[in-house]
Amino acid sequence: MALHQRAFEIAQTGENLEFEVYSLNMISVVFRKTDAIKSALDYSQKALELAETVENPSKGLKRSINVSLNGIGNIYQTLEQYDLAIEQFQKSMKLEEELGNKLGLAINYQNIGECYEALGRLEEALQSYTISLSYNEEIDSDKGRIICKNGIAHVYVHQDKTEEAQLILEEILPQAVELGDQEIIALVHITLGWTLISLKKYKAAKGHLQQGLELAQEYNLPGEIAQANTYLSDLSWKRGDYKKAMEYYKVAEHYDDEISNDRNLRYVNDMILRYEAEKKSTQIEALAKDNEAVKQRLQKSKTTFLISGIVLVFLAGLFYILYRQYQLKSDKKMLTLEQSMLRSQMNPHFLFNSLNSIKLYIINNEKKNAVHYLNKFSKLVRKILEASSLKEIPLAEELETVELYMNIENIRFSNEIDFKITIEDDIDPQLVRIPSLILQPFLENALWHGLSSKEGKKKIDLQVSRGKNGFINITITDNGVGRQAAEKIKESKVLKRKSVGIDITKERLANFSRDYQNYFNVEILDLFDQNNNPTGTKVVVHIPTV
Repeated sequence: MALHQRAFEIAQTGENLEFEVYSLNMISVVFRKTDAIKSALDYSQKALELAETVENPSKGLKRSINVSLNGIGNIYQTLEQYDLAIEQFQKSMKLEEELGNKLGLAINYQNIGECYEALGRLEEALQSYTISLSYNEEIDSDKGRIICKNGIAHVYVHQDKTEEAQLILEEILPQAVELGDQEIIALVHITLGWTLISLKKYKAAKGHLQQGLELAQEYNLPGEIAQANTYLSDLSWKRGDYKKAMEYYKVAEHYDDEISNDRNLRYVNDMILRYEAEKKSTQIEALAKDNEAVKQRLQKSKTTFLISGIVLVFLAGLFYILYRQYQLKSDKKMLTLEQSMLRSQMNPHFLFNSLNSIKLYIINNEKKNAVHYLNKFSKLVRKILEASSLKEIPLAEELETVELYMNIENIRFSNEIDFKITIEDDIDPQLVRIPSLILQPFLENALWHGLSSKEGKKKIDLQVSRGKNGFINITITDNGVGRQAAEKIKESKVLKRKSVGIDITKERLANFSRDYQNYFNVEILDLFDQNNNPTGTKVVVHIPTV
């Protein structure tokens, strides 16, 4: 990274745009390989925008444009946005055809084949792999041939052509060993083991899977480790060894969770760090100016004033250290909660789904709607980032943030949600202070567990009223299916949404309570009609004002 950044600086100094673009692409590759997805995407897009400022690009610049497009495509593929990834790879292929770069065409077709396979479009995947193989044959690339044939075998297993898959894999395994690429050797062993399970050749399957697993563990390949354990679990199950099947399954789940969590954590941390870096840079400049002013005043002061100042600074520092020691444990817990809160507010699925929803307006040529919701989305992201650095905010700010959130989420519900905010006349929301970003998790819970499975009219009412003993009550009521029915629906789903946001919010409210005479409190009530049928859920958040 340091060398690529230095290269970029030199290219800028020498005003060499071609090398600037090349360096930006290489920086993006480093970020991608360390799972810093947001920064990787930023640098690839920056490189692409810079390259496209040239009206008649050189051959080298066209190659760099292809690297940018491939980089963006690989990032979308990593984030499982396969349609977006295919779009980038297809753009790259047009330029590769102009350049006559058969290696680039082979790589693009291979990538597109992987995306089609992940989408379950097997015939299109097989066609892409076959075209990629033909290009690899032309350029005589052993590595390319092995990767393509492994992909073709993978599709054959999905299509129940297991004997054909076995022949291909047994042919390329010795070629992979001769090539010496340990990751490819592990991949072929694992695919062959999976194929042999389908053919009920369990002993041979176990041998190949264990060889693949050993190589993956030796060379630290977490994706292959997870895959090998998944197939070994399936094999043990088919052989009746359920205890061993569970052991392999747990290991596979551990590695899958580790890969997913690490990638998401790096993504969110990357966004937070970039925002904090810009914020701290501004603060440092302001502090530097203040420090210079203080120095000038001290230089004009008398010796006694200087001594007094030093004593005061010393005492202030001493009291600050003592205070910080007292606060350290609580602050550490608060920091952990704030980071968890921000990750739950800005998870990659919400960001990408929102942008994809807005993209549909663009595709359907609904420019007015696209601009309208894009403005709301950008304003929502800005408000979440700004509020995340504040302990408390006015209730009015919080209500504006949740209204933006509901507007964005309502796109995906085809604007079927009737969301209404009601505030009693004697309450001024500008004067009521509440912890930042506490209402969105309750609204998200109402949307995805209460209303997503409901047929007919869907409503969420948010009411702000004055409670007893100096409390303000914020009530969120939905007419969803109720918690009991929602739990049954959740258990029946393969992919389950885990509601961690509410637990984090409750814990944050408990920590804020120490600054007040009364306690923050949350009540969750089930609503029923006269026949004891569920009619929705009510959440009441009690906010102390004194």
